[in-house]
Amino acid sequence: MNKVKYGILTGLIWMFAMGPVLGAETVYDVRDFGAKADGKTLCTKSIQRAIDQCAKEGGGTVYLGRGTFLSGTIYMKSGVTLKLDRACTLLGSKNLKDYPQTVPAFRSYTDNYTNKSLIYGEKLERIAITGGGIIDGQGASFKGPYLVRPYTIRFIQCRNVTVKDITLKNSPMWMQHYLACDDVRISGVTVRSVVNANNDGINIDSCERVIISDCNIRSGDDAIVLKSTSARVCRNVTVSNCVLSTRCNALKMGTESNGGFENIVMTGCSIYDTPLAGVALEIVDGGTMDRVVVSNITMNKVGAPIFVRLGNRARPFRKDMARPGIGIMRNITISNIEATGANATGCAIAGLPQAMIENITLSNIRLSFAGGGTKADADRAVPEKPDAYPEYSMFGKLPTYGLYCRHVKGLKLLNVQLQLAKADQRHGLVIEDVEDAMIDNLTGPYPPGADSTIRLTNVKEVIIRGKDN
Repeated sequence: MNKVKYGILTGLIWMFAMGPVLGAETVYDVRDFGAKADGKTLCTKSIQRAIDQCAKEGGGTVYLGRGTFLSGTIYMKSGVTLKLDRACTLLGSKNLKDYPQTVPAFRSYTDNYTNKSLIYGEKLERIAITGGGIIDGQGASFKGPYLVRPYTIRFIQCRNVTVKDITLKNSPMWMQHYLACDDVRISGVTVRSVVNANNDGINIDSCERVIISDCNIRSGDDAIVLKSTSARVCRNVTVSNCVLSTRCNALKMGTESNGGFENIVMTGCSIYDTPLAGVALEIVDGGTMDRVVVSNITMNKVGAPIFVRLGNRARPFRKDMARPGIGIMRNITISNIEATGANATGCAIAGLPQAMIENITLSNIRLSFAGGGTKADADRAVPEKPDAYPEYSMFGKLPTYGLYCRHVKGLKLLNVQLQLAKADQRHGLVIEDVEDAMIDNLTGPYPPGADSTIRLTNVKEVIIRGKDN
């Protein structure tokens, strides 16, 4: 007997003798429940029947095969994996009536946004979306305010969530919203969504134990953003090995910060074509940001590579609540950043007179800016704007082409190199109302007639070493 045939026969005999393979899951093909992959027939009920049957029988895989399936809102159930064939597209309906209102039990500021979603899950366990296929929300078809634009994926108070190896396109609203979820893994996800307002790539909101890795995102709004739109802390989150491009901010924490952020790592990412901030860290609605590490990031063509803001917008996450107090921002490390193509604004690290940013370190940083600033720019007073919406450009063109640090206690700038595309008459570094600072090996250009590289105003306990020019 041919050895290959003998091996196959032996394997089949063994399988029949041993029974079903341990861990194998039952597969529920949506076509067996009436779904048609023609891109025209509304398949919402058929897909939902497959999900419901899968959950009823203990869980398994709901399979969408080759072709295009048109659907309105589908509700995930515990133990269900939604698997899209690599040649499959799940197409969101263009009819808003196919997205019923779903109001979650968990309250947060997102109650003011939309209550509609293409894929929705609440208080579930062991759910997943996988398979290599495409989910297309057809977001350009939805015009108007938040309430008429559904999320593409929304999971609330879920545990053990996996979204892996799929492509997400054209969301009407945020592409993915994970609210008050635990143990979330998002990996190998491609996002292409620049068709509507609020086209965030990934929103991690008041979640714990989240891993985001190996994602490729091009989004109309913030690419990867951590929020805390409730009293629940967003903590123990890692973001790594992602390629990001957006019309807004690439890696962001905030704007909503009510519950705060703790133990966050963002590392190993490439950012390009991002007109706002490459990295934006913001506490403006109360809450505490503590223990944050951002490292090993490359950037090209960004508005500002780094923006750090402790402000006091003080927006409560429910209308019946009192305004929160000023938050806390401390223990932040930003290192190994290479950025080129930043515009002329400069980078702000700004707290408030009554609430200083504490213990922030920037090390091994090389930033290249457009330059072109004037002596008048160098001399301008920077407004406080305590309650303004936080954005890297909120203070206007800064008196520095490089770093502007104000209201900080415990500032370390170690091996920071500043570069210019053209001459600039501003300072390279301005620090105001700063206490306990170490500036070691700061280098930057000094064009003829320019102001001093470093300007110190109202500072205390500052050490400067190895300064060039």
